[in-house]
Amino acid sequence: MSKQLFNSTEKSNFILNMTEEKYSQLASFGLASACFTTAIFASIPEFVDKLSYSIVSGGLAISGVICMVLALIAIVKKYINRKKLIPVCAFGAMILWGIISLINSYSVNTAFYGFSGRGEGLLAIIFYFGFFITAMSVKRQKSINIIINSLIASGILHSIFALIQTFTGKLSHYRFASLNTKINASSGLAQSPIFLAMILSLALTASLVTAVITENKKQRIFCIVSSCLFSFVMMFTYSLMGIVGIILAVLSAIVSIFIKKSPKIRLVSVLSGILPAILAVIIVNAGAVGKISSYKLYDGYTLWWADSYMRLSASGSYNPEEVDISDTMEVYSYLNKKTIDIIKKYPLTGTGEEQLVYPQLYTTGGLDMENSDINAVISMNKGTFDKVYNEYLYTTATRGIPSLIALIVIIVSVLFTGIRKLEKSPSENTVCTFMIFISGIIIFFIGCSNITFSPVFWTIAGLLMISEEEIK
Repeated sequence: MSKQLFNSTEKSNFILNMTEEKYSQLASFGLASACFTTAIFASIPEFVDKLSYSIVSGGLAISGVICMVLALIAIVKKYINRKKLIPVCAFGAMILWGIISLINSYSVNTAFYGFSGRGEGLLAIIFYFGFFITAMSVKRQKSINIIINSLIASGILHSIFALIQTFTGKLSHYRFASLNTKINASSGLAQSPIFLAMILSLALTASLVTAVITENKKQRIFCIVSSCLFSFVMMFTYSLMGIVGIILAVLSAIVSIFIKKSPKIRLVSVLSGILPAILAVIIVNAGAVGKISSYKLYDGYTLWWADSYMRLSASGSYNPEEVDISDTMEVYSYLNKKTIDIIKKYPLTGTGEEQLVYPQLYTTGGLDMENSDINAVISMNKGTFDKVYNEYLYTTATRGIPSLIALIVIIVSVLFTGIRKLEKSPSENTVCTFMIFISGIIIFFIGCSNITFSPVFWTIAGLLMISEEEIK
């Protein structure tokens, strides 16, 4: 007999009567949507010039609200057991401290909704919490497979769009590394070449690992072809992230073969993550892309000049007297050093979510701060930046040391759970999610959270928290 609350109908009590199988089906739909919604919304301003990139946050909001509802259902149904409380409580603590950071921030509105075009304020972090809880409440193997395949499928969507950008120069803000250097860098539907490299790093890890451990021949072929596409496209981001992502994916696949004790002949599949990358470099050196004749990294130009300054007016232009924008390592070192200085100034609550640029401002350029657009003021402040490409530093700088501690607790607890699962029963999905998660936490050392990458990262983290006994 179905459960009911007081005199209400069975239909109105669908939560009480929802089975684990039905919940897993709904959860897989909600989490799969997290792989696609921001990408779909990101395509809109590419085709409609008059629309702002702030619309992309609408994509996150759709999947975020769906998973917040599913997360509440999971809590009501008591799917979050004691073994999962540590990372859940740590995530909750990170959000609570985020509220304190918001209250003490330069702009409460920016702290909550995020900077226009970035959209990663406190609201986004709450959505990530929803993805995390929903993912750790999935109880069906089929649902986990759907989510992993959705990650690979989203990588294909990004890559198709990226190929158009690279070989036609259309639908892109990253055609030029400077006024005289045309590179046609790929950003896909991730809004930035580096963000594209981040999400494709996870997709490549998923496809390569699956290719070497799956017993399904059709799936193996599909994953090998997908891996070729991802590694090829990643090189056209001209970023350190792209190279590191390929290395992480290849190493993950090799390690996975030994964990699963798969036939060593499958090591050949790893070449699908290497040879296409080499082909991409050859194509660039042949002068077939843009107007360059040798392959090099353009991280500084894309992340600072083309993205933050030109596309979003979220920072000032770089100052050539302080940093050599063509030297990738110098750019990252400069951003890290300046961010550490900001952390020393705001160690407890940080600057407030998405407000790293605010304490760096030193001139209004003659504009009235109360009546002028903040983007216009920011763009006049040369040498300022809005993102540091190290999520651990960025979290500390914008939300304080307590938030960093909470983030580390979450990562360590999920990592510990994943290791125990591998030791106990290294199923294909466990190996795959573990390797994706490891890649993600390493990527965070040279990348930062964004609304394309983070929903997937926190979904994978949640999946890794599911015990083998719960999966049916």
